[in-house]
Amino acid sequence: MVKPKTEEEIALMRENAILVSKTLAEVGKAVAPGVTTLELNRVAETYIRDNGAIPSFLGYEGFPAALCISVNDVVVHGFPSDYVLKEGDIVSVDCGTLYKGYNGDSAYTFPVGEVDEEARKLLEVTKESLYRGIAKAVDGNRIGDIGHAVQSYAESFGFSVVRELEGHGIGREMHENPGVPNYGRPGRGPKLIDGMTICIEPMINAGTRGVYLARNGWEVHTADHRKSAHFELTVVVRKGVPEVLSTFDYIEKSGVGF
Repeated sequence: MVKPKTEEEIALMRENAILVSKTLAEVGKAVAPGVTTLELNRVAETYIRDNGAIPSFLGYEGFPAALCISVNDVVVHGFPSDYVLKEGDIVSVDCGTLYKGYNGDSAYTFPVGEVDEEARKLLEVTKESLYRGIAKAVDGNRIGDIGHAVQSYAESFGFSVVRELEGHGIGREMHENPGVPNYGRPGRGPKLIDGMTICIEPMINAGTRGVYLARNGWEVHTADHRKSAHFELTVVVRKGVPEVLSTFDYIEKSGVGF
């Protein structure tokens, strides 16, 4: 049984969500050819700590950094490193914060300089599939309604949905019930209830949906090494219209999105 959050809890989560959103915008400003992913991690950790929060990914089950930074064929959970971003790359930046006892979580995939047509389409479709999933996060719907909305949209463009990873509930813990798959059948799965807080995060591959886990036990790669995109927002299930706590507005107003 998933317990809905109180309005007081949601208010604290909203503060986290805005901080995460602003952090992603700061990272986006630094995304450019010639920049290492370690530098992006430094920007994020500094900004989070300067704003009185803790980077919740750092040390989570042994994860070594403040950000998951996943380039090109890395779907999620990439380690920041000395890798130098190159023109035409795409880079998923997943960020979490812990502030006043609650968690924030959001992700955005940035183009590095000019990207090819397939990569740009992948970014556009993945982000739009997220918004289509969010539209189904309404009291009385079911988890399968969200997954079906994401899956049907992404697959209509010939892209594929990763099945091994999913979105999740969020609150005092970074990962809470229910799981939120990016595929499914309408009317199936746990019922959505007003006040539930969930992260919806499509992970969409340009090619096959197959993935494999790297030897470091974290990084998930596409099986065919084609590119993958990842977008995530934190949402409150509401009656009628979902409430989106995190936002891409700071990224897009800064001109660093697409």
